[in-house]
Amino acid sequence: MSALTGIKPELANISYKPDPVAPSGRVGLITLATDFNSEDDLRRILPADIGLFTTRIANANPITVDSLRAMADDLPRAARTILPGFGVDVAIFGCTSGTAVNGSARIEALINEGMPGCRVTNPLLASHNALQAVGAQKIAIVAPYILDVTATVAHGIADAGFELTNVLGFGLENDPDMTAIPPDILMAAAIKANSDDADAIFISCTAIRAAEIAQRTEQLLGKPVITSNQALIWHALGLMNYQKPVTGFGSLFDHTPPTA
Repeated sequence: MSALTGIKPELANISYKPDPVAPSGRVGLITLATDFNSEDDLRRILPADIGLFTTRIANANPITVDSLRAMADDLPRAARTILPGFGVDVAIFGCTSGTAVNGSARIEALINEGMPGCRVTNPLLASHNALQAVGAQKIAIVAPYILDVTATVAHGIADAGFELTNVLGFGLENDPDMTAIPPDILMAAAIKANSDDADAIFISCTAIRAAEIAQRTEQLLGKPVITSNQALIWHALGLMNYQKPVTGFGSLFDHTPPTA
């Protein structure tokens, strides 16, 4: 027997003023199907009045240069699935190595196929801007990837005009293994990569939990620490012209991000 027997649905007829959803703006995240971390990491950094709306692109482990190149083809489809009919203020591509392999311009063009006219950022572009903002020229890099992927990311930093002082990779090829690196181990790697001539440390990859140790590592080393997810939010907020302070994730947020 139906549980609704003898009961008719009625309209509530209760007057109310709707609460605004994401009153200060909407950020769209396009992340990898195998990424265990970036959604949680970005939500921790984002101010509460900004909404994060996520979709995923097809990819498979192991993470190699070839697999990173292939996954970009799914970006237009994924972009079309983020709040269709409403859109977002900024779209984020959540993969540093994927950007280094495919190039920032191609990533933006593919996302704009699915979200015409939307402002776009990615971890490599955001990190370039972040390193410039903190006045760094000589950079030490820490990355979780296999060495040829690490080298591709390092080239992406060097090609933007920065000088590299050291590059350390963990040699991992699967996203879950990258996310499983304890944050304190990432901090130890940053300390190992550091040298007196490095102006800043860049910890690459959205799949690792580096943003939470950025501020502590800065305090130990006495120099800026830039991480992929921290830089992404800093840059995205600038593109949205968001003015409220963000604290707890390093000195980067003391600097004004670019608005274009």
